[in-house]
Amino acid sequence: MHEIELLVILLAVTTALAEVANRLSIPYPVLLVLAGLGLSLLPGLPPVVLAPELVFFVFLPPLLYASAWELSWSAFRSEARPISLLAVGCVLFSLAVVAAVAHYVLPGFGWGPAFVLAAIVAPTDAVSASVATKGLPVPRRLTTILEGESLVNDATGLIAYRYAVAAVLTGQFALGKAAGQLVLVAGVGIGVGLAVGAAFYGVHRLSRTSVAIDTSLSLLTPYAAYLLAETFHGSGVLAVVAAALFGSHYSGRIFAHDRRLQAAAVWDTLEFLMNGLVFILIGLQLPAVIEGVAPGLRWPLVGYGVLISLAVLGARMLWVYPSSYLPRWLSRRAEVDAPTFGELTLLGWGGMRGVLSLAAALAVPLALPSGAEFPQRNPILLLTFIVILVSLLVQGLTLRPLISLLGIETDDRAEREELALRVRLASQSLAYLRSPEAASQAPAEILGRMQSRYQIRLDRLQKRATEGHDAVPEATLSPFQKLQEVLIHYERGVLEELRRAHDSSEETLRKLELELDLEEGRLALDKAQ
Repeated sequence: MHEIELLVILLAVTTALAEVANRLSIPYPVLLVLAGLGLSLLPGLPPVVLAPELVFFVFLPPLLYASAWELSWSAFRSEARPISLLAVGCVLFSLAVVAAVAHYVLPGFGWGPAFVLAAIVAPTDAVSASVATKGLPVPRRLTTILEGESLVNDATGLIAYRYAVAAVLTGQFALGKAAGQLVLVAGVGIGVGLAVGAAFYGVHRLSRTSVAIDTSLSLLTPYAAYLLAETFHGSGVLAVVAAALFGSHYSGRIFAHDRRLQAAAVWDTLEFLMNGLVFILIGLQLPAVIEGVAPGLRWPLVGYGVLISLAVLGARMLWVYPSSYLPRWLSRRAEVDAPTFGELTLLGWGGMRGVLSLAAALAVPLALPSGAEFPQRNPILLLTFIVILVSLLVQGLTLRPLISLLGIETDDRAEREELALRVRLASQSLAYLRSPEAASQAPAEILGRMQSRYQIRLDRLQKRATEGHDAVPEATLSPFQKLQEVLIHYERGVLEELRRAHDSSEETLRKLELELDLEEGRLALDKAQ
């Protein structure tokens, strides 16, 4: 089977299983990993080996960028303390615990290979965390912490990984140098990311000729940030995150409405396909991973892999509770809006491993400078694979039941914030319509109709704010909006008749259809208000 045919099959399987996962209300990475495992067992399927470069330089930058773009900078900043404690403290604590377990429990694992394994599985995966919690009734604050941690902790894990591998290769390890390197690499990565974000911001502002060019520039941004940061020995992960947060913050100034609509559609599709391929490729690695391990060691290593998974999860749970309760005891300010015991439990359970850990394991050198094999490389790869499987299948499948068991519900903070902003926007717009400046923009009749429209909107929003979301039945909201809806459907029918008559160019028809799409989208938002 050729690679192109295999890619088409994988894309088809990804799309179909994502739909099945939506219907079953389970995270689709779980089904995709299982599908990859099943496909890997088919006779005649060529071996699929996931090259580390493919993950680090092709998949990782856009997936990190998409996740960070959706993360609110203000929310990220407000949760900086728990994110930092998890991204740095929890990763280092997990690394120490897992390394100790690997050294004292796994046969033949010296401290060097033990620390390499620990550095690979200690950080959580940004892609897995983002996809697994999407659609679940998780408070926005917990989602921000989980996604923010997973976006930042890769830098800690990768620095630890580099020094652990270097220690095995050279036989020397300098803890002080590693700590200083972590600060330097993080600083360079963030600086490069902000610089790239600012540079592309300027280019976007100058680009006024094509929607496609703007979308292409947005696709190039994460790759530019990642590659430049790696060139200057900084964290490519943090560079992509910094560039995304910068671009997202200033997106209102960068894109016109048509460019923003197209870019969002392209990114949604790209993110979905890349996520799907990443998880199905994880499952497809099974034959290659097993083949590298001696037959007599395979089943024992499966048991040890489960043990390492328990160590990873146990270390995280041991860190989560004290790191939250201790600041409360030391400072009264930390008491404000502190997470509950159930939320902390979900925070510990929701940290999952994914493709980044597998790529790091695959990137472990084959041999030492002396020519000898890298100690325990193949067992490290199989153990990492098992940790990822346990993380995705066990934690991923139990997230929804755990949320129900803990009694965690989504808070209404986001809804209240949205409603408050809508009220403010409608109030200030109405004030502008009543100002002398607006009087010079349109005839009095048109201005009066617009004032009435915004007054109705403001009254409805204020009623919702005081009496609740369902204070006004949808059927009585606006006959005018319902007539607009009828007219849009009628105009679509007219366009279809024109298309069947072949009297108009397809280009013109599509342009008019886009205008109807935008109008219908605006109407849907109006109705939601």
